Amino acid sequence: MTTITAPPPARTRIEPPARAKLADREQLLGRLFLLPAIIYVVALVALPFLLAIAYSLSDVTTGDPGFDFVGLRQYRAILHDTVFWQSLWNTLLFTAVSMVLVIVLGKILALVLVADFRGKWFVRFLVLLPWTTPVALSTIAWLWMLDSLFSPIDWVLRWVGWLPENGHTVFLGKPAWAMASVIAVHTWRLVPLAAVIMMAGLAAIPDDLKDAAKVDGAGFWRTYREVTLPLTLPVVAVAGLFGAILTFTDLSVVRVLTNGGPLHRTEVLASWAYTKGIGGGDLAQGAAVALFLFPLLLAASVAILRAVRKATVFG
Repeated sequence: MTTITAPPPARTRIEPPARAKLADREQLLGRLFLLPAIIYVVALVALPFLLAIAYSLSDVTTGDPGFDFVGLRQYRAILHDTVFWQSLWNTLLFTAVSMVLVIVLGKILALVLVADFRGKWFVRFLVLLPWTTPVALSTIAWLWMLDSLFSPIDWVLRWVGWLPENGHTVFLGKPAWAMASVIAVHTWRLVPLAAVIMMAGLAAIPDDLKDAAKVDGAGFWRTYREVTLPLTLPVVAVAGLFGAILTFTDLSVVRVLTNGGPLHRTEVLASWAYTKGIGGGDLAQGAAVALFLFPLLLAASVAILRAVRKATVFG
């Protein structure tokens, strides 16, 4: 009798794992996506910052680009410069007053724009115009509006009887009026940005909390104090932080409106650094003045972020 034996089972061939596709390699993709941002930061932030430090420790000028190390001589020179201290005080005053106005007016504007009314999209479009308009163009328009002879503001004041027939308001020729004009124009530019940021925070508040506040009989001010303000405080801080950075480093409004005058009473650190480094050709002292912005911005940023963190934790 013939015995039939079954053939041995075929061995299953284990294919080597296919090489992972590029779309599945998350770590590599993450690094590739971050690469443009890293290149941008290194090329336009890190390298100029290091170059400014090197310039501030040298005697480089536009007439003599040779690098000669002089230590802290440039810093000692600007510390004995009365215009530098005037610019520092003006920068602090300019930033503090502008930020208070931007946060308060931006919050009010955001509360108005999140309400439901007809034509809201058109109002939002008009509100964003100051921020979307190029700063030089909008500031030149304000330069005409604040002109000592042809100001339409003076015409309106004369029309309502608040100015004599041939009276003129010297907006940009008197120190107090000039600083107030610079602050007003800068606030006008930044309020739309702050309002948009705060609108995002207001839109993120759950409707359940608002409905619960209404059921408890809370009015507008109580709802705002106990619900809206605590939940939007981090967003308000972000708007304030962005505004502080843009205000500290801004020189366009001052440069176009007053050019630092009269008698340097509206000069800020950014405009004085430009005047010394570019206008005067002393690149070393211009860099030293500009570097004073870094510790001030760093201290302001840390203070704002710590305040928000404490308010978020304990609020």
